[in-house]
Amino acid sequence: MRVEDADGVRTVTFDRPEVKNAFTADVAREFSEALEDVSPEAFDAVVLTGDGDAFSAGGDIEAMAERDETAREAYERVRGTLGRVAEAILTAPVPVVARVNGDAVGAGTSVVAACDFAYAAREARFGASFVNVGLVPDAGATVTLPRLVGLRAAKELAFTGKLIPAERAAELELVNEVVDADELDSVVDEMVETLASRPTETLALAKEAIHANLGRSWRDGLEHEAHAQTLAYDTESHEEGVSAFLEKRRPEFD
Repeated sequence: MRVEDADGVRTVTFDRPEVKNAFTADVAREFSEALEDVSPEAFDAVVLTGDGDAFSAGGDIEAMAERDETAREAYERVRGTLGRVAEAILTAPVPVVARVNGDAVGAGTSVVAACDFAYAAREARFGASFVNVGLVPDAGATVTLPRLVGLRAAKELAFTGKLIPAERAAELELVNEVVDADELDSVVDEMVETLASRPTETLALAKEAIHANLGRSWRDGLEHEAHAQTLAYDTESHEEGVSAFLEKRRPEFD
């Protein structure tokens, strides 16, 4: 796992290109730590990407073959590694952007689904391929995929394990946009610059409220939304935004 910080952006790169950036428990832990260490005071966004020609091929099959563990040990490993990956992305206090440079399969698709934004190279493919090795989708996919692509499409991906092209992933809203590989950096950079120009604390409140309200009734959701907005009212970002509007200028958020 390679972590690079520059200009308020943390870039986390899966760097096992010899195995298509496959996940191991250690990779999952390093990945989670890289996101859990992000603070809105120091960063505007996180970008996730892969080294080489793949984003991530998912779980390392050879590592799976070497496992010898009880059911309890398996539960603790999955919840403490792949479950932690999804939680780290979903609770990150800044937007997380997936730069999908190549195939994102299995846990790779799960990571993309958990991100706030995703942009894919045209050659990239996606698939919840867990069933092909007799496994249930993990790294948050059973939570995020149905909400993103709909129940039937999520079941189709999970039950068949088939790969879909990037264009189909965009139709399903698994990714925001598909571009030529040589345009991927500029598109991601443009989104990151846009996010950096927005008030980070406000984005954090909005992200938390949106995620929290996915499983709530509309009544409970409105209560949570009102609480988040009350916190936003008391920020310097809100004060600056109102002043800028009244003074007919662009706001300058910290």
